[in-house]
Amino acid sequence: MLNPASHQRSKHTINPPVFFGSTFLIFLLVGITVAFPDQADQYFNQIQSSIITNASWLYVAIVALILMCVTFLGFSRYGDIKLGPDHAEPDFSFSSWFAMLFSAGMGIGLMFFGVAEPVMHFLSPPLGEPGTAQAASESMKLTFFHWGLHAWAIYAIVALILAFFGYRHNLPLTMRSALYPIIGDRIYGPIGHAVDIFAIIGTVFGVATSLGYGVLQVNSGFNYLFNLPVNPHVQVILIIIISTLATLSVVVGLDKGIRRLSEFNLVLALVLLGLTMIVGPTVLLLQMFLQNTGSYLSEIVSKTFNLYAYEPSDWIGGWTLLYWAWWLSWSPFVGLFIARISRGRTIREFVTGVLFVPTGFTLLWLTVFGNTAIDMIMNQNKTALADIVQQDVSVALFQFFSYFPFADILSSVAVLMVVVFFVTSSDSGVMVIDMLASGGKSHTPIWQRVFWASLVAIVAIVLLLAGGLRALQTATIASAMPFALILLMAIYGLFKALAIDATKKESLAQATLTPKMGRNPIPWQHRLNNMVCFPRRNDVNHFLKEIVMSAMTSVSEELEKQGFESTITFDKMKGMSSMKVFHGEEHDFLYQVYPRAYLQPSFMVDEDEHKYFRAEVFLREGGQDYDIMGWTREQVIGDIIDQYEKHMYFLHMVR
Repeated sequence: MLNPASHQRSKHTINPPVFFGSTFLIFLLVGITVAFPDQADQYFNQIQSSIITNASWLYVAIVALILMCVTFLGFSRYGDIKLGPDHAEPDFSFSSWFAMLFSAGMGIGLMFFGVAEPVMHFLSPPLGEPGTAQAASESMKLTFFHWGLHAWAIYAIVALILAFFGYRHNLPLTMRSALYPIIGDRIYGPIGHAVDIFAIIGTVFGVATSLGYGVLQVNSGFNYLFNLPVNPHVQVILIIIISTLATLSVVVGLDKGIRRLSEFNLVLALVLLGLTMIVGPTVLLLQMFLQNTGSYLSEIVSKTFNLYAYEPSDWIGGWTLLYWAWWLSWSPFVGLFIARISRGRTIREFVTGVLFVPTGFTLLWLTVFGNTAIDMIMNQNKTALADIVQQDVSVALFQFFSYFPFADILSSVAVLMVVVFFVTSSDSGVMVIDMLASGGKSHTPIWQRVFWASLVAIVAIVLLLAGGLRALQTATIASAMPFALILLMAIYGLFKALAIDATKKESLAQATLTPKMGRNPIPWQHRLNNMVCFPRRNDVNHFLKEIVMSAMTSVSEELEKQGFESTITFDKMKGMSSMKVFHGEEHDFLYQVYPRAYLQPSFMVDEDEHKYFRAEVFLREGGQDYDIMGWTREQVIGDIIDQYEKHMYFLHMVR
């Protein structure tokens, strides 16, 4: 168990150094980019080119290591550890959770590249002849490779680090907490501020540039459907509309706004996917999905480490490495959002839900849209689709639907999905920025959320009109390398903390306690009475104040005689008794008794009372799921001593 030292909480919602520092730097960087767009673009391109030329091997190694680490965590002994206290339950159902992480993660990217990327690889493969059956098969394997396990693993490791330290060890739910195992309490100083500022700037520019480029596809869709002109003025209006909807969503909140929009968009995605499969070559697509998946999995190791060192090519720099850099640069935003919605899940559930389930859905989506498009070009002579993809990627999806029955309906659903995906990406991005600028607080004033949503929209509009979208997008991608190095240190810290957590769990089960020769057993009549009695809240509160607090006081006084410092508190709001024994640089001991409400069993005669309460024991890692209501003072003292003896055994094991 990590033991962050207590620090003074700010009376303000915002964290001033992060809020004002990031705002100033955002305006400064946007101003420089707008004033000197060509020079900025050239400068950032040089940095990115230098990284790709000299550190491509490092990108490949880091992403491969991340995938191996995430997979290992999902299947290892650490998989049973919860992202939160042991008694925590997930905040969202699996369907809502999946809808939100998918919408924030890469839903909009699949709308943009689901048709275009497989066709581009088919027409210009890194090796071999273009336009052949071999090129078609290779194009799908490459697209799977770019959008599959590696991408979601990058998001998953960042989310896992933040959720573990944020919910399991009560650190702030911000990027700085990832460094706690390495720098300790210094995360609350300038280093922590700098990390959060870096994450805010990356998120603002990532969301703004995606919004700026994304309205091109929305504008193209409206032009196809309604002959709406394609020009900057229309695109500015679209940004304002999308940002307004995102602002409303983030103001309403996570549960009512972002969750419902994400669920709505997932339903639309399933409808569009199903219609495309039914209208397209259904049997062929099912065959190709199985073959594509098998080919992808069978070659995942060779493709992961393929740097084309023996066959030098610019292809890897223009595709794979840019994808790895893009996923890494987006991972602070997407990872923090996924962490925010993942409290209460075990690491095994988390890895399954964030790594394998989204990847399976992604691969199915790419097969349906990518293979259908390739089949149109290769076997149905729909060469216009190939020409459109090479000329303007933003129009590819609508040109694709033009060959289907009910093309207008499919295109209308696609445009609606694109708009809602941008809204969910923007509102989740704004929520993450607001949390970073508020020291991890999720309940912030409305004006803060409106401020960040407006700032993202203003940055997107200014860069769209004055130029500079490309420059800042390149800068965001270039920032992936320093973040990747920081991430490696955070992964080391995560494994170190998980090892301690697993040791604590094992020590609780393995500790051999001192024989309890002097303990008075509970009379069987008393035990039976405890079983069939269903206490009310007042009964439990009285028990905690009279019996538990007295037991804690006795143990605390005895510990102080032995030279140990301890504190006893009673939280009137929660009705919780707490005892903490301080161990200096080692892990402190915490013993709490908390009244938890449960529904009465159906066989109870008294139907007026629907709830009863248990006096449950909580340790540092969460609830222990046993009730001490009705125990005597001596028996409570014995339980405290038992738990403290187990804690001392744990300290012995980790020394």
